[in-house]
Amino acid sequence: MATPLILTLACPDRPGITARVTGFLFERGCNILDAQQFNDRAEAGGSDRFFMRVVFDPDGSTAEALRADFAALAAEFGMAWKMAAEDRPRRTIILVSKFDHCLVDLIYRCRTGELPIEIVAIVSNHPREAAIRVDIGDIPFHHIPVTPGTKPAAEAQFRALAAATDAELVVLARYMQVFSDEQSAHFAGRCINIHHSFLPGFKGAKPYHQAHARGVKIIGATAHFVTADLDEGPIIHQDVERITHADSPEDLVRKGRDIERRVLAEAVRLFAQERVLMNGNRTVVFRG
Repeated sequence: MATPLILTLACPDRPGITARVTGFLFERGCNILDAQQFNDRAEAGGSDRFFMRVVFDPDGSTAEALRADFAALAAEFGMAWKMAAEDRPRRTIILVSKFDHCLVDLIYRCRTGELPIEIVAIVSNHPREAAIRVDIGDIPFHHIPVTPGTKPAAEAQFRALAAATDAELVVLARYMQVFSDEQSAHFAGRCINIHHSFLPGFKGAKPYHQAHARGVKIIGATAHFVTADLDEGPIIHQDVERITHADSPEDLVRKGRDIERRVLAEAVRLFAQERVLMNGNRTVVFRG
């Protein structure tokens, strides 16, 4: 059986899009296995755009032929679209500093087949012995130091590495360096960060200690796309955990790390399965 393909698209909303897309697949003998759509209606304050994700069996047709045929339909509707094999692992680079809990979790989920990614490189601004305390196997490790004076050169080195490895996704797994505007723009829509807060947001050092001092009752984490606006990028996934007055700052750190791990892993899964579509400063996420 041929590998299912995933078609994702976004375009200005108008009647007939679903009919034309499903008709296109029917005419070529394709069998739709799953389909989701969303109309972001202008009268409800939306962007007046249409979003769709379709998983289908190509029934012998090649992805190349289907892409070539679909291009005309996409142009007619002004679609931003992508057609990708469902089982192809997305080539991923993970960046880490000295907190490796998210990295370890992603490696585990990748090795067990839970995440459809291929980790092509791990990058840190610290030497390996300071950044990672577990066995990473044969995953290539790259130490790219970053200082205020060397930051432009370090970012250029990383862009070259991403190009050389054909990386489709960049994951900041508690990477404690802020991307420049140029770097953020270069990886727009394919760089995910995990931010250690939900609401209220505590920025700066020791966020869980700040939360403890304020007596919060919920802590959380947010996975979002990286943009030039620090920690303000389109949100992909969030989660929270309730805490009590009896929890110490150390308890919050422990619980916070667990939230960060699962939120980042879910965001990576959603991206790798082509379930996240950009909608201005927001995202459309087709769950499944």
